[in-house]
Amino acid sequence: MAVTRTPIATPIAIGTPAYRRLTLAMLFAGFSTFSLLYSVQPLLPLFAAQYRLTAEAASLAVSLATGPLAIGILFAGFVSDRVGRRPLMVAAMFAAGALTLAAAVVPGWSGLLVLRFLTGVALAGVPAVAMAYVAEEVDAGAVGAAMGLYIAGSALGGMAGRLVVSVVADLEGWRWALAAVGIAGLAMAEAFRRLAPPSRNFTPSVGRPGALLRSAGSLFTDRAMPLLYLEAFLLMGVFVTIYNYAGFRLMSPPYALSQAAVGGVFLLYVLGSVSSAKFGTLAGRLGRRKVFWVPVVLLIGGVALTAMTPLVLVIAGIAVVTIGFFGAHSIASAWVGRRAQGSRGQAAAFYLFFYYMGSSVLGSAGGFAWTHAGWPGVTAFCLLLGVAALVIGLVLRTVPPLVMEPSVPQRMPDP
Repeated sequence: MAVTRTPIATPIAIGTPAYRRLTLAMLFAGFSTFSLLYSVQPLLPLFAAQYRLTAEAASLAVSLATGPLAIGILFAGFVSDRVGRRPLMVAAMFAAGALTLAAAVVPGWSGLLVLRFLTGVALAGVPAVAMAYVAEEVDAGAVGAAMGLYIAGSALGGMAGRLVVSVVADLEGWRWALAAVGIAGLAMAEAFRRLAPPSRNFTPSVGRPGALLRSAGSLFTDRAMPLLYLEAFLLMGVFVTIYNYAGFRLMSPPYALSQAAVGGVFLLYVLGSVSSAKFGTLAGRLGRRKVFWVPVVLLIGGVALTAMTPLVLVIAGIAVVTIGFFGAHSIASAWVGRRAQGSRGQAAAFYLFFYYMGSSVLGSAGGFAWTHAGWPGVTAFCLLLGVAALVIGLVLRTVPPLVMEPSVPQRMPDP
């Protein structure tokens, strides 16, 4: 690896004005990224109605963003090694905001999908390098707190983006809803640009492909890593499928809920934030192998509960799915960070790749189930994925821990 300069700046210490600016900037980055990425999810029934689409075709508005994001994450880190972390994050946030604003006015379904694809490509520049930027610029003891605000912003952005577009779409239509999110994204990009301290400890470098491939190979020869990546794929597939098509069901008879009411379902994300923290703590105390299957079982139970007819049970089922998913994701992502040892950044990139590919591939496949078999088809599809995740979780119980595992866990952003 060729290095062009040596960082000499003192890391940013907790409690300083620079640290407060950076943490606030990271909050904006997380909020903007996930509000822009998932804001179209509650709009899928409106897209299907306006453009006369099937549910799986409408779901491409989500899948064609998360798929390119998954692939982009694998390469964004290499780009940031050359151009810098902060410049790439600034460019990504501005580009994603502008593309979302353009999606509000572009004529035709094809044009909307192209802009969503480009939005996913642009957004890959944020989650792929956020942790590297913070780790380089912040004192080691303060990295966790700074990343915590980024993760909090991610969860809030994912919830608020969906809720805002639902309310605005109910009042003014989906184009005004997307415009509102795009303008908010541009405002947060500018806030990030003004607040985020310039990189002082970044070292431009050029990696060698051979070394990169050898490092990746070591991850996939580990007994646990491929299973954890498969868990990310399956669990995210269940979660996104439930939320993608719940709107189709709840806006149809016998419920006939309004767009704003369906958007209110995303307030259940608050339960996910609590679940993530609780299961993470429990796994740290009792061990991941002993705890991981518990939230997966909750996920399966929640899916089964959504098959009931009473609205209160359907909403309760979605709530239990949310609790189970976030709990399992919290444990699996931290497990990857601990298991990776010297290749932690690359291990995280692969985890996120499979995570968002689950959203893209399985999320669209769930639409096929809805179109051809209604909600019972969605339930059966998600139960199949959930049971597969449970079986893999039980296999993970038999994988012994490494002799030496780093003590600092790594947590991935929430969807």
